[in-house]
Amino acid sequence: QVQLVESGGGLVQAGGSLRLSCAASGNILSINTMGWYRQAPGKEHELVAGITAGGSTSYADSVKGRFTISRDNAAGTMYLTMYLQMSNLKPEDTAVYYCNANAYVGSHDSYDYWGQGTQVTVSS
Repeated sequence: QVQLVESGGGLVQAGGSLRLSCAASGNILSINTMGWYRQAPGKEHELVAGITAGGSTSYADSVKGRFTISRDNAAGTMYLTMYLQMSNLKPEDTAVYYCNANAYVGSHDSYDYWGQGTQVTVSS
């Protein structure tokens, strides 16, 4: 089992910055890839950014150059934290942002864990 808790959302003016955090606990050694998703009212759930256990990253075209994903595997701790640094925010970035962790289950399977979501609102 993996538990994910997001923080850092809020209200910001266009052009501003926010940093989202996702604290993972539980069986963090089973976690492979992690990512940030978002869903705006009336829109599809979309992948914003992803990061592998090895640190490789990927981004949606709409956020490239503005958002940076990272993860902190602090050795010797029971926690793994993932971040999303968001800069030059635009009103269209307004959404509920969700943390995701894909974890190995047994030898062949995997399971997606989700956080509760954090609201990001960008005013024009």
